[in-house]
Amino acid sequence: MRSVVDSVLVANRGEIALRVTRACREMGLRSVAVYSDADRWSPHVLAADEAYRLGPAPASESYLAVDRILEVAEKSRAAAVHPGYGFLAERAGFARAVEDAGLVFIGPTSTTIAAMGDKTEARRRMRDAGVPVVPGTTEPAKGPDEAARAAREVGFPVVLKASAGGGGKGMRVVRSEEEVERAFEGATREAVQAFGDGAVYVEKFLANPRHVEIQLLGDADGRVVHLGERECSIQRRHQKLIEEAPSPVVDSELRDAMGQAAVRAAEAVAYLGAGTVEFLLDGRDFYFLEMNTRIQVEHPVTELVTGVDLVRWQLRIAGGETLDFSQNDVQMRGHAVECRITSEDPSQGFLPATGEIRGLTVPTGPGVRWDGGISVGMEVGLHYDPLLGKLVAHGPDRPTTLAVMKRALDELRIQGVDTCIPFHRRILEDEAFRNGEFSIQFLDQRSDLLAGSHSPNARRAAAVAGALLEEIRRNGAPGEPLESRSHDGAGPGFRRGRELSPWQRAGWPWANGG
Repeated sequence: MRSVVDSVLVANRGEIALRVTRACREMGLRSVAVYSDADRWSPHVLAADEAYRLGPAPASESYLAVDRILEVAEKSRAAAVHPGYGFLAERAGFARAVEDAGLVFIGPTSTTIAAMGDKTEARRRMRDAGVPVVPGTTEPAKGPDEAARAAREVGFPVVLKASAGGGGKGMRVVRSEEEVERAFEGATREAVQAFGDGAVYVEKFLANPRHVEIQLLGDADGRVVHLGERECSIQRRHQKLIEEAPSPVVDSELRDAMGQAAVRAAEAVAYLGAGTVEFLLDGRDFYFLEMNTRIQVEHPVTELVTGVDLVRWQLRIAGGETLDFSQNDVQMRGHAVECRITSEDPSQGFLPATGEIRGLTVPTGPGVRWDGGISVGMEVGLHYDPLLGKLVAHGPDRPTTLAVMKRALDELRIQGVDTCIPFHRRILEDEAFRNGEFSIQFLDQRSDLLAGSHSPNARRAAAVAGALLEEIRRNGAPGEPLESRSHDGAGPGFRRGRELSPWQRAGWPWANGG
């Protein structure tokens, strides 16, 4: 069957934009990048067939500017729009605008996004579909008094959660009736600031669950398959830091039960494309948390253990293809772990760090994958999410995979900006983590892992690296001209003395947006 999609505008930036662009290249599809002024020379821009400027660095004037993105789609004659994750990926209004423009939205329909984006509506639909939900309300509370009544019925402790939210925004844990009014006001205020919608609902608070999610694929014929689970319990303030597949506590029986529930959830909203149902796992009981109507940051671990290329399947399904495999064909082989590499300092409450990427050494070797969105010469600022890339390891079992990841973390070098790499090393060396003994409260209970000290070897290595960098700064690296940032249009990261290719000398002709 001939695909209706021959060109794709990737409405995102960083590593996910590069990931989608690479898939387009492999499939013979024309790729169109968009960029802000801050990202003019970013890898995702250089990799695309065409690239267009959206606007200034602030996301509100670039990656969130729906009208400008649609103008670029028309100008570039793109047939489809891939939203990646974050920014506009789960905005039903954006998906609807893409549909109304006669373009293919690579993801579920705007109706599905709207239904699952409203958390109370999603809970109602899941309950009706026979998917277990955490005890709580299915309507937003009209005020603190109504929230208090619901909390008494559910039983303290409870959590107030934003109906339109996610990522921990608009969320407050309430342990007694005296705390309800203040928590309600705080959650409402934060929900308005984050989502423009102050509605909150009441849910039973599970003190020590795990966060386990199920990956799904659905096609236009209504077939839905799941691709097993991912363990996502290592998180800080509801932001995931380390993910793995499979979960160290999920056996085949539990996997089948959670998978079937996730499939029912997807079927209830006629799900199309790649999506994820997130559950809270309490012992062997699991409860629906939310549905992410997009590709996930942690999708690589599922790809490595199943052999299914999720981004390719997003493009294939958007092009009108149907799944050519069944649930019985899905097999999980080995183990995979992903560490999110961010420009943050965990010892300072994950304070964002900024700077210029002066050096980058990416680990290679058996079982290592790097999905990155950075290059030497890039400036890391505060305009966007601090995710620099994702380091992923794969092996025949969990202990082997953790050993591969530890080796890869030791080899990964990002110079010029502080990162969370030392934090990930500490996690991998922790006995409880290695034994799979953790929940979503793990880091709240283990502050030593956030502020831990570096080993003598790491300190010595840092000292040697610092001395070498200073020597290179003063004298230049052996065999290389001195580095000097160009201000004549060549862009960051180039060294004077290197011959530019003809297309570089021509002024990047594919950068049609100016």
